[in-house]
Amino acid sequence: MYTIKTNKSGTRSIEISEEHLLTIEKYQLLSGLVGSNGIVDEGVLDKLKLTIRSLIVSQDGSKELLDLCIDVIYHNNMKALGLSALIELYEGWAESREQAEAEA
Repeated sequence: MYTIKTNKSGTRSIEISEEHLLTIEKYQLLSGLVGSNGIVDEGVLDKLKLTIRSLIVSQDGSKELLDLCIDVIYHNNMKALGLSALIELYEGWAESREQAEAEA
């Protein structure tokens, strides 16, 4: 279980599970999400929400996507700073998995 901070003071956070990260990887949810300027703002978060909603509709309510939405994406504390932290967490997690696979 991982924790991301969703505000600058660190008083709000969201718990991220391994299953959440696997779902992000499976559906490539963060791929191409952030524009060329690299800025994560509320517009980027809205884009992610719309992408996931359309995937849920096309997947007939995939449980893993619904869990990701309820627990993370539509969490009351999720804002642009939280999404930025989630992207950073995911990139580090994916990199460590690649290294572990390369060593095996």
